[in-house]
Amino acid sequence: MWLWLSLISALLLGFYDVSKKKALRRNEPVWILFAATALSTLFLSPFLGRGDLSAHLHLVLKALLVTTSWVSGMIALKLLPITTASTLKATRPMFVVLFSIILFGEKLNILQWGGVLLIMVAIWLLSRSSQKEGIDFKGNRGIVAMCISIISGVASALFDKHIMAGLKMEPLFVQSWANFYITLMLGAILLLRQLYRVGQRTGCDATPEHIRFKPDWWILLIAVFITAADACYFFALQDEDALLAVVSMVRRCSVVITFVVGGLLFKEKHLQSKALSLGMILVGIALLMFGTV
Repeated sequence: MWLWLSLISALLLGFYDVSKKKALRRNEPVWILFAATALSTLFLSPFLGRGDLSAHLHLVLKALLVTTSWVSGMIALKLLPITTASTLKATRPMFVVLFSIILFGEKLNILQWGGVLLIMVAIWLLSRSSQKEGIDFKGNRGIVAMCISIISGVASALFDKHIMAGLKMEPLFVQSWANFYITLMLGAILLLRQLYRVGQRTGCDATPEHIRFKPDWWILLIAVFITAADACYFFALQDEDALLAVVSMVRRCSVVITFVVGGLLFKEKHLQSKALSLGMILVGIALLMFGTV
């Protein structure tokens, strides 16, 4: 059952990424994340049950990791073509495996090492095709932001396993309170940024047009997709037989939806060369998956 929940989560995540890219045309990344997470918190408010101090401290740390991953990921999505951003994001399962080796002393078999090497080659090929669009992987702000997003996302995934399997927290309790704390953090970021920018301006209009929030139906879709995707994810991790490496790898298959729908919707270029990288990454993920189970 946990594998099917992971597949459903992957499907929803693909449409979530496409919705984020569409929403970026009207609002800045932090505004979109704040509005979508606030809506998600509203959806989950009936599950904001009581918990001890230790549980809430764990969820505050989780919220910090997720906020870092989301904000940097949205910045990368704004600066990079969606096909490039989504393909890079699909490498996250490889790092989950690698960090599992470092932190937990896990060992890779031949299939898993083959998957890791294949994904590394795919990243190199992606960097070459992205250069045709003027994207240099060295020093590019979008690439740096995506790397930060991947690292913090991997840390969050490892921490999720600890919360769900180690501390035995309820999925909807974790999801509702984590979203609440993420909303507070994003709100604090917005408030500090607004105060800073207002202090830099003179005149009667203290709120520049580009930092005002503009209502957008895509933000509602973002909230719906991420709420449903995360619910499936947490319920999958709650299963005692669930393997974090496999769940993470399956969820990254959302890149297929993002790549196909996003590539057609935004009419991006060089899809053929990127498709090769995507195919190699998916084969690498499959090798990791078969080597893990």
